[in-house]
Amino acid sequence: MSSQKIALAQINPLLGDLAGNAQLIYKAALEAYALGAKLVVTPELSLTGYPPEDLLLRPAFIEAAAHELELLMQQLAQHRDLTVIVGHPKQTATGLQNFASVLQNGKIIAGYAKQELPNHEVFDEVRYFVPGNQACVFESEGIRYGIILCEDAWHTGPAQQAHAAGAQVLLVPNASPYHLKKEALRIEVLRQHIALIKMPLIYVNAVGGQDELVFDGGSFALNSQGEVVMAMPQFEVGLGTVEINSAAQLEQGLIAPPQSVEAQAYQALVLGVRDYVNKNGFPGVIIGLSGGVDSALVLAIAVDALGANNVRAVMMASRYTADISWIDAREMAHNLGVQYDEIPISGPVDALEQSLSEQFKGLKLDATEENIQARVRGTLLMALSNKTGRLVLTTGNKSEMAVGYCTLYGDMAGGFAVIKDIAKTLVYRLCAYRNQISPIIPERILTRAPSAELRPDQTDQDSLPSYEVLDGIVERYMEQNQSIAQIIAAGFDSESVEKVTRLIKLNEYKRRQAPPGVRVTTRAFGRDWRYPITSQFRA
Repeated sequence: MSSQKIALAQINPLLGDLAGNAQLIYKAALEAYALGAKLVVTPELSLTGYPPEDLLLRPAFIEAAAHELELLMQQLAQHRDLTVIVGHPKQTATGLQNFASVLQNGKIIAGYAKQELPNHEVFDEVRYFVPGNQACVFESEGIRYGIILCEDAWHTGPAQQAHAAGAQVLLVPNASPYHLKKEALRIEVLRQHIALIKMPLIYVNAVGGQDELVFDGGSFALNSQGEVVMAMPQFEVGLGTVEINSAAQLEQGLIAPPQSVEAQAYQALVLGVRDYVNKNGFPGVIIGLSGGVDSALVLAIAVDALGANNVRAVMMASRYTADISWIDAREMAHNLGVQYDEIPISGPVDALEQSLSEQFKGLKLDATEENIQARVRGTLLMALSNKTGRLVLTTGNKSEMAVGYCTLYGDMAGGFAVIKDIAKTLVYRLCAYRNQISPIIPERILTRAPSAELRPDQTDQDSLPSYEVLDGIVERYMEQNQSIAQIIAAGFDSESVEKVTRLIKLNEYKRRQAPPGVRVTTRAFGRDWRYPITSQFRA
């Protein structure tokens, strides 16, 4: 029985770089053609990158995309038996649509407008697009293919419509952002559709970082029984192929081994940092290294993302910094081979306190004095950033951001918050995972009690519940949208639940001023957490 080869182009577009993205598509198509593939599928909005957001409101952007699509068609026309599916915005009589065009012989032989426009979590497509309502089926080498786009695959209608229109195989271009365990969720959902239509399915996903979002690739193919017959690696650019026989059945191909949650999360953070820094043209990064677990993890991620030569660590000790913090910070920097500097902050802190002495006369010491230290550190880091052009990576985690255990214009000062969506308990798990690859994080950093070291003998648990309790409450309340009563019923003590949920509400104003950072959970502070700052509602 004869077979043909389909190529899955798992590319990393740069949003807005229309010419560059067109060449990524063209290069992938040529590579696929050299491997014997006559049909190439690229991700959703592969020509523009995803999500273009309010660029879609600018006519010049839409016109430029249409022009670049014409140029790409002319290039691809040199290979008359090659068919390439390209995602792009298209202005139609109905309005602007999220479109996939089937390019062949220098022409668009078919096209599909996305029907199910997501308007939840990080998605806001209803703001920009009008939905389509027609199936798209085209033929290539005797096989009839149907196209649906991303969110369409999470609903039964579009797949059934394509099947009714005569499709034998379903192609699903995607720009599906990563969150923990999402790769398994995608397969589970699409298996349900295959159970209804008994049709093979090829799922192609983008890869790369775009602001807070990370696209993990992980493209795959399911046969008509819902079995995975081909799967590409996550977080890697690549070209995959799958064979289809004359009976429109997919043959067994290469399947990338599954990865642990920790491995996935770590790679998502590395990819998010690498693309944010490189796509925005920063020459490197600067990190305030404290000798604690959060900055240790951020430093490891930065080096893995950018290389040691592009990372600078700065230790800024105060009078409360423990000797072991110095020792561990130096060891960590040495292990990773980064530029390492030590800048004491006692001088500027003393100067600020002296300047404020009359204003503070008769008032007790409190968090104000602690925050002065944090803000001096933030000022030093930003000064180094201004002088060198390097981006400051902040080191605050999701647990701290949730309850406001962070200082505006202090440890929150910077350009990219690497672990802002990583709970403290996951921070420790990611450090353990990274040390399994090579032991770079000193063991004492992982075993000592976490502390901001802004007053004598301070630990985080002076102000907060244990991180196991705190993270459990934050996950249930913030990510799963559980009520206070439900959280208490799950076994958390009412005092901790009341305290944590109250702090989440009170500190919205801080989070609004935090830098963007990598999203790895189903709900991150920022894009998909939109709570008012001014509100008197209290559950």
